[in-house]
Amino acid sequence: MKSIAFLSGRSGRGSILLIAGLLLGSAVLRVGTGAGQAVATENPLAANEPSEVRAEMEKPKSEDNKKQMSRMLQAFQERESRLSERERQIDMRMKALSVADEQIERRLANLQQAEESLRGLLALANTAAEDDLARLTSVYENMKPKDAAALFEEMEPAFAAGFLGRMRPDAAAGIMAGLSPQVAYSISVILAGRNADVPKG
Repeated sequence: MKSIAFLSGRSGRGSILLIAGLLLGSAVLRVGTGAGQAVATENPLAANEPSEVRAEMEKPKSEDNKKQMSRMLQAFQERESRLSERERQIDMRMKALSVADEQIERRLANLQQAEESLRGLLALANTAAEDDLARLTSVYENMKPKDAAALFEEMEPAFAAGFLGRMRPDAAAGIMAGLSPQVAYSISVILAGRNADVPKG
C-alpha cells in the first residue's frame, strides 16, 4: 500500500509539472506573438523593409555616381579645352611657319636671280678682260721687237711671261732676244714652270 501511494504521489506531481510546462510554453508563445504584433504596429512598413532598405542604400550610391559623372564630365571638358588651346597654338605656329617658308622662298629666288646676274657680270668682265688682253697682246706682237723688249724689261717677270705666253712664237722670240740675259732667264723660268704643270699625254 505504501508503494502504491508513493507511485500515485509521484505521478500526481509529474502531471502537475507537465501541465505547468505546457502553460509556460503557451505563455511564451503568446508573449512572442504579442511582441511581433507590437513591432509590426510600431513599424507599419516592416513588411516592405527589404525594398525600402535597398532603396535607401541605393540613394547614396546614385548620388555618388552623379558626383563621379559630374567630375568626369568636368575633366573631359577641361581636357577638351586644353586640346583646343593646343590646336590653336599649333595652327598659329603652322601659319607662322608658312609665312616664314614663303619669305625664305622669296629670298632664295632673289639670291638665285642675284647669283645669275653676278655670273653674267663676271662673264662680261672676264670676256672684257680677255678681249683687252688679246688686244694688248696683239699690240705688243705688232710692235718692233726692240721697242717691245724695252717695255718688257720694265715689267714684272710673271706679268711679262703672261703676255709672252699668249704671243706667236716668232714675235715672242724677237722680244726675248732684245731683253737682258737676267730678265730673259727669269721669264723663261716662269714659262717653263707653267708648262711643267701641264699634264702630258
